[in-house]
Amino acid sequence: MSRIVIAIGGNAILNPARGSPVEQQRLIDETCREIAQIIRKGYDVVLTHGNGPQIGNILAMQEECALVHPQPLDVCGAQTQGMLGYSLQQSLDNRLRESGITKQVATVLTQVVVDASSSSFTNPTKPIGIYYPESRALEMIALGIKMIHDKKGYRRVVPSPMPLQLVEEDVIKKLVSLGVIVIAAGGGGIPVIRKNGSLAGVEAVIDKDLTGSLLASAIGAETFLILTDVEKAALNYGKDNQVDLDEITVSEAERYIEEGHFGKGSMEPKILAVLRFIKSGGKTSIISSLDKALPALLGTAGTRIIA
Repeated sequence: MSRIVIAIGGNAILNPARGSPVEQQRLIDETCREIAQIIRKGYDVVLTHGNGPQIGNILAMQEECALVHPQPLDVCGAQTQGMLGYSLQQSLDNRLRESGITKQVATVLTQVVVDASSSSFTNPTKPIGIYYPESRALEMIALGIKMIHDKKGYRRVVPSPMPLQLVEEDVIKKLVSLGVIVIAAGGGGIPVIRKNGSLAGVEAVIDKDLTGSLLASAIGAETFLILTDVEKAALNYGKDNQVDLDEITVSEAERYIEEGHFGKGSMEPKILAVLRFIKSGGKTSIISSLDKALPALLGTAGTRIIA
């Protein structure tokens, strides 16, 4: 049985512009229907997911409510793991039952060790959450909240250190060996550091695709599938001369990164994650859209990255 890790994008299941709990659940149900088909084909599946819009919404609610104490970023990340893990777990269980598949699904609240000396703690660059108007952004900056401005407005930026180790790795492996469909390391995992022999949470958000590649390597997956909101990676994305990519090698991907073809906050982290997976012994990585999960796995959609 071929083992595969599927990473589901947070933005792909909650569009920041029109997202709502109803819309999010609809997209989760559609995605889980695809995943159920993959499981029916005989694949041994482990899931992970992003949390960008979801954690942004939690932060926005905290900022607008003076009646409660705001929670630190690692705790907010844990909240999104539980929230999205619940939705995915229940939806996939329902889709499997509809397909006549008897398998258990379980979400593992996952901590991920990061490097305490990472430069991202002093120079945060990862944008998360909603866009703010200038007036509100300036108030937040005055409070010491770091913000970045682009064409759409202002967004909060936070540290995003490299994931080093899954704290619950052995638990995940045990569940997988028992045939459980595991949802793990949601949102890139809850960021923690080792301090005086103990674990301590830190204010950061880990890139979910980089953690996904770490998860895939840890459980010995052959394939790492990233599901996002576009069907393929592309050269010259959004321009008249855009070229969609069907299959590229590791060396070609590295060259395209150097040439600046992939967006720093969008496609480039995904390409870096799949390269990390393949260089760690993985066989194949694929990037595609939520609605093309099975076709991508079968080779008729998405961008495939090979050694």
